[in-house]
Amino acid sequence: MLYAGYQALDDILTPMRTAATLGLTMPRFAGGPFATFARRQAAFFEMLSRFRLTHSRPDYGIERVTVGNREVAVTEEVVTDLPFGSLLRFRRDIDTEQPKVLVTAPLSGHFSTLLAGTVRTLLRDHDVYITDWKNARDVPKSEGPFGVEDYVSYVIRFLQDLGPGAHVVAVCQPCVQTLAAVAVMSEAKDPATPRSMTLMAGPVDVRESPTMVNELALEKPLDWFKTRVIARVPGRYAGAGRKVYPGFVQLTAFMQMNMDRHRAQHQRMYDLLAEGEVEEARKIKEFYDEYFAVLDLTAEFYVETIDRIFQQAELAKGTFTYRGKPVDPGAIRRTALLTVEGGRDDICGLGQTSAAHELCSSLRPHLKRHHLQANVGHYGVFNGRRWENEIYPVVRNMIQAME
Repeated sequence: MLYAGYQALDDILTPMRTAATLGLTMPRFAGGPFATFARRQAAFFEMLSRFRLTHSRPDYGIERVTVGNREVAVTEEVVTDLPFGSLLRFRRDIDTEQPKVLVTAPLSGHFSTLLAGTVRTLLRDHDVYITDWKNARDVPKSEGPFGVEDYVSYVIRFLQDLGPGAHVVAVCQPCVQTLAAVAVMSEAKDPATPRSMTLMAGPVDVRESPTMVNELALEKPLDWFKTRVIARVPGRYAGAGRKVYPGFVQLTAFMQMNMDRHRAQHQRMYDLLAEGEVEEARKIKEFYDEYFAVLDLTAEFYVETIDRIFQQAELAKGTFTYRGKPVDPGAIRRTALLTVEGGRDDICGLGQTSAAHELCSSLRPHLKRHHLQANVGHYGVFNGRRWENEIYPVVRNMIQAME
């Protein structure tokens, strides 16, 4: 009933949004005594038209990047297409060979486009690929389940498709699966085992400096999550009947953590539009266009993440298994490790990511590095000014050192 109720409400609100969109096309006074009223009316219509969530992947919007001292064109290329996600390459119009980097994106209610800024920065010096996840509600039930270990399998498959000599950068949630994948590949002596592994703000060991996110995952039994937040996809979608953790539920949880900030930002957006400050308003609109594009997770992936990563901390405790076999990060001997944490991260606490260093016990000291970025929150670790100017150089240097 959860998904059906959301869908019914969305259907009810559709005529209102349509009317508001039509209102935006009405002729308005550019000057004179009615100009201020016209701008406020247009701002009101625009806010109403935006009162919705989208369920399709936004564009990455990366058409050109600066490489060296020139701008080059960027095109997206699907290298491997699997049921729940694709290996997407951002091909640049250059002849120079540069290090291949796989960015593993989180499966946490948003599309991988949330990392567009991360990718854009990496493209300056690297041949960049990303795990481009699909919305579970659009994946037919016949494709079967997708759980935590399936994510590990996808990382292994994508690294194998990149071939020997690649590097991997994991952002947030998939730090656990990426570390597990590299451990499995190392133990198997897979030639495609990456040269370096960067783990950024991820829950390798949630027992360190627990945050509100960790506490929410621990305060309820697993059955509560199974019965309260899991729903079936309605019949109108390709994934009809599949059990999912809806993206709109995750978005609601995220917004409640900073509701005052989101309310203030929308008030500011209205004020800017009403004052004719269209360019300033555009920056806020672009952020929320991405933020309100939600992706459903398979029920098994969500429940296993709560259970195995947040409640049991399996990897940190040494009890994580992959396809029935124990996963030993101590098997990693040649892949350099860089961990990155934000000093003001309220989602992934201090020490949760750097815990990977103790787990990778066979790595020699010169193959390990930790970077703590002071005065930066969770998203600032991989997006924005601090990422570009202070964190990215550390990531780039680690990759170059292993070339």
